[in-house]
Formats: sequence, structure tokens, C-alpha cells
Amino acid sequence: MGSRRLLIRLVGLFVVGGSLIALLAYGFTREPREIPTPLLGKPATPFTLTLFDGRQLSLEELRGKVVFLNFWASWCPPCRAEARTLEAAWQKYKERDVVFLGIDIQDTEEDAKAFLREFGITYPNGRDASGKLAIDYGVWGIPETFIINREGRITYKHVGALGWQTITAKLDEGLQGIVSAREGKGDYRQIR
Repeated sequence: MGSRRLLIRLVGLFVVGGSLIALLAYGFTREPREIPTPLLGKPATPFTLTLFDGRQLSLEELRGKVVFLNFWASWCPPCRAEARTLEAAWQKYKERDVVFLGIDIQDTEEDAKAFLREFGITYPNGRDASGKLAIDYGVWGIPETFIINREGRITYKHVGALGWQTITAKLDEGLQGIVSAREGKGDYRQIR
């Protein structure tokens, strides 16, 4: 009887200990700051942004268009890597009811403007100096991009640099109102 109890206890300890080790092993493979977005399919948080040219642009004004909302900073290597691709995509989609909008974060205005000149960016850009917009959208790494459909719902989120194929595929889905099942990921820099 005593040895049977001991055996049950040992098996119980083995099961509990094994579960804890498995949970820890899983946790070590995950990015501790990464939290999957709950925003897919949800209404995008409204905002008004002052653009670098001094104009103001609100998300509400863009209703009826697909919005490609990209958070970036001039010091971010993945942002630099995708900059020319984003401009090329803007040139391709700007006549198709798509608006690209860049939001510079954790940067100086001077460095941000130099970045825009360096890469020949022509789509609207502004600066989130307070960081409120980045917080509202749950931005934790840059570049980070959201695609918002014509009804103002987020159809896709991507953390990291985007390539041409992903941009065109997700914009085409956004134009059709298709919500991605999950967010995408590429090379990024943490901001927190």
C-alpha cells in the first residue's frame, strides 16, 4: 500500500513537473513583448494627424478608401529596407481608392524629413510625437503596418518589413474587404 502511494505521488510529480518544463520551454521560444493583435476585423481607432506639410488628415476623411497605415522611424533599418517598396506600391495603388499614410514615431522631425527625402516618399506622412497613436494601435515594433478597409475595419497587421508580394496580396484582400486570419511578421525593431 505504501509503495503504491509513493508511486502515485511520483507519477503526479512527474506529470506536474513535466507540464511546467513544457510550459517554460514554450515561453522561451516566444517574444515576451509580442502580443497577437485583437484588432483584426475591428474598427480602426479614429485619429487626426498633422502631416509634415502642415495639413491635417483624419482617418474619418479616408472612409470609402483602403488605408495602408505604416508606423516607422528614420533610425530603423527594416523601415529603411522597405521604404522604396512602399513608395513603389503607393504609385501602383494610388489610383485604386487606396491611401498610404506614414506615421513617424520615436524620431526627430528633422531626421524624419531627411528620411522622406532620401527615399523619395510622396505619400502623406506625419509624426506621432506624443506616441498616443502608436499606443492606440498597440505598436510594439517598427515598421508596423495596418490595412484598413473601406468601412474602417482593420483587415491586416504586419510587424516588420514588408515585401512586394505581401503588400499587393494584402491590399488586394483589403480592397475586397477580406480580413486576414492572422497578422504577418518580418524583420523589425522593438520600440519599448
